[in-house]
Amino acid sequence: MTRPVSLSVEGMSCASCVARVDRGLKSVDGISDVSVNLAAEVARFRADGPASLSTAAAKLETLGYPARKATVTLAVEGMTCASCVGRVERALAAVPGVTEAHVNLAAETAQVTFLERVIEPADLIRAAEGAGYAAHLAKADAAEDRATRKEEEARRLRFKVLIAAMLAVPVFVMEMGGHMIPAFHHLVMATIGREASWLVQFALTTAVLAGPGRQFYLKGIPALLTGAPDMNSLVAVGTGAAYLYSLVATFAAPLLPEGVRAVYYEAAAVIVVLILVGRWLEARAKGRTGAAIRKLLGLQVKTATVFAGGQPREVEIEALKAGDLVLVRPGERIAVDGEVTEGESHVDESMITGEPLPVVKAPGAAVTGGTVNGAGSLTFRATRVGADTTLAQIIRMVEEAQGAKLPIQGLVDRITLWFVPAVMSLAALTVLVWLLLGPEPALTYALVAGVSVLIIACPCAMGLATPTSIMVGTGRAAELGVLFRKGDALQALSGVGTIALDKTGTVTRGRPELTDVILADGFDRADVLARVAAVEARSEHPIALAIVRGAAAEDTPRLEVQAFASFTGYGVRAMVAGQSVLVGAERLMVREGIALGRLASAQADLARRGRTALFAAIGGRIAAVIGVADPVKPASRAAIAALRARGLQVAMITGDKRETAEAIAAEVGIDRVVADVLPGGKVEALDALRAAGRIAFVGDGINDAPALAHADVGIAIGTGTDVAIESADVVLMSGDLRGVVNAFEVSRRTMANIRENLFWAFGYNVALIPVAAGALYPAFGLLLSPVLAAGAMALSSVFVLTNALRLRRIAPAMDEGSEDMR
Repeated sequence: MTRPVSLSVEGMSCASCVARVDRGLKSVDGISDVSVNLAAEVARFRADGPASLSTAAAKLETLGYPARKATVTLAVEGMTCASCVGRVERALAAVPGVTEAHVNLAAETAQVTFLERVIEPADLIRAAEGAGYAAHLAKADAAEDRATRKEEEARRLRFKVLIAAMLAVPVFVMEMGGHMIPAFHHLVMATIGREASWLVQFALTTAVLAGPGRQFYLKGIPALLTGAPDMNSLVAVGTGAAYLYSLVATFAAPLLPEGVRAVYYEAAAVIVVLILVGRWLEARAKGRTGAAIRKLLGLQVKTATVFAGGQPREVEIEALKAGDLVLVRPGERIAVDGEVTEGESHVDESMITGEPLPVVKAPGAAVTGGTVNGAGSLTFRATRVGADTTLAQIIRMVEEAQGAKLPIQGLVDRITLWFVPAVMSLAALTVLVWLLLGPEPALTYALVAGVSVLIIACPCAMGLATPTSIMVGTGRAAELGVLFRKGDALQALSGVGTIALDKTGTVTRGRPELTDVILADGFDRADVLARVAAVEARSEHPIALAIVRGAAAEDTPRLEVQAFASFTGYGVRAMVAGQSVLVGAERLMVREGIALGRLASAQADLARRGRTALFAAIGGRIAAVIGVADPVKPASRAAIAALRARGLQVAMITGDKRETAEAIAAEVGIDRVVADVLPGGKVEALDALRAAGRIAFVGDGINDAPALAHADVGIAIGTGTDVAIESADVVLMSGDLRGVVNAFEVSRRTMANIRENLFWAFGYNVALIPVAAGALYPAFGLLLSPVLAAGAMALSSVFVLTNALRLRRIAPAMDEGSEDMR
């Protein structure tokens, strides 16, 4: 049957666009009754199935008129292992109109991208529930909501563990105590007897399975019957087999040969206890994986003081609008982003930049929501509110990165698709082999081995191995001022061999500054600088402004200027305090017949060091040579040394002239320089550098956007332009290269942590499944107890989570308070 479909189409602007879309859709097999409306930007047609709909969407993408898509995040409850993730993903992906579905076990979320107007979020919720997992739209404060849920879940599980343990301990003592201590066995036999002992164990175990353990059967059996078994199915079949065998031995003993009449109530009861303990510890650990997001959410202000009619009044943060005047009292957190209109204070911006020293804020200065005001009072005009604030964007970036699926996760997904069915088949084969080849009592050995294989092979650890490390690693990175806008950049960065740096604003400060004043004999520095600054104050050239700022910093007197004249390509002349002052290039001095003397060699030295040199003559005599340059950021040299120490090749790509670029490169320790390039040339330079392997590019300007997008990993300095940040994969909130070193350190440590987790998760199953099946029995007479199998299974998940939580202790690779490497 065909179904009507309406797609919102982007990019149509004229009748020819409509015609192209119409022809394109009509060419797709299975699509009929096409109607395209330019005013509504909608394409209507009938599709004969999900495949035709997907092909139609792909066709629109190819034509350049993509169907508009939406993305929602669902909170999914009840997932316990990688098989659950696969089931939910398949259920969501099967909904017609869904283009992408990523499920994160650690975050317990599903991020779904779908075609607008084709389906609604309610359809996705129904699909998840149809697969057996409760779902709802994640709240705006999803991290806090999830943390609350995990705390509540941990409390419930703790209660279940206590109840199950109180019921299971007597069962374990009565059965295993008799095996381990012969005197205890004789005591039981002499007092209540074997049959009464089994009846007591039956009653207590039934209470464990029907009470705290009921969840395994309610979820596992339906999953098994629908042909999609999960971890709950393994536990249900394993404990159910032990329990049913024990029931037969207790109430229908003649059905079993005398030699195999035994009960395994303690195995069923203790397995449930151990798995519940594992889940309890898991819930506690999962709650801590989102600590970084909760810390960021804690920076958001709930209320703000706004001037209304000239009077301050407190309003909810949601009521703030751009343009509102907001009062910030001493010690308060700044509510939203804005610009100071009145007052002066110091603001602690360490949560954004990582810099420990408070920053002076006066009228005209920008302030950021979430930062802390110092002792002064400020009034600022709100410029960005709600989801547009810097803090909200940071939280959104971190949440998106935490929900990402790295390429390495693909291996896990492929394996877990068939893992649980394979384990159940292996358990059945184990039982069969023991029944055919095992010693007497073969049935007992077959039961023990089969249950052990089912219990020990749970894929929980596999499902948690990657997402928990991503959540904790990206959260810790955010605390260090490194935001992974795209989750796969976390893995890509670890494979980078070359890092290319933009010069201006990245390696250097990005603003010219006065660096040198070399005086001729008989001249005073303060007097020369005052006269030169008085002349240059008439110019708008960046170099002139740098000299004026330098003079102001040295508190030189302000002098009157008369008869100012500018000579294009040469310099300027003026009368200052009764004396003629010339400021300009060497050619101006030559034209005016002024001898440079020893300052000629000083000028050559400044040029070699990448400085722009200007001469100053006062009263017809050479007075000074002045050096102006874009100075290197204090941390650049140490950061570049740290990158090279990690085995990275460091290059610099800049549009500046080669002499200046090479001088800067020599100062900071960069070997390879590509200079005199246009923005497009930076892309070509990256291609040339890429011959040596994967490459990352660090920049901050609009002209860096193409290179940031073209590099394998684009890293934007957070103090740069919005265009650069939007083009990047990683954003550094601090304004220097220390953040790059921290980004590489977090990437390296997180990927190492993921590999450790995967090695443990897979190695654990590879090593212990054969042991559980009885591989050691022929040589050593050892057969793994189902109880020990349950303990080992619970331990594997707890190990993976605990190992991932170690990433919370990643120290900054470079100390933010200095330029030294750690």
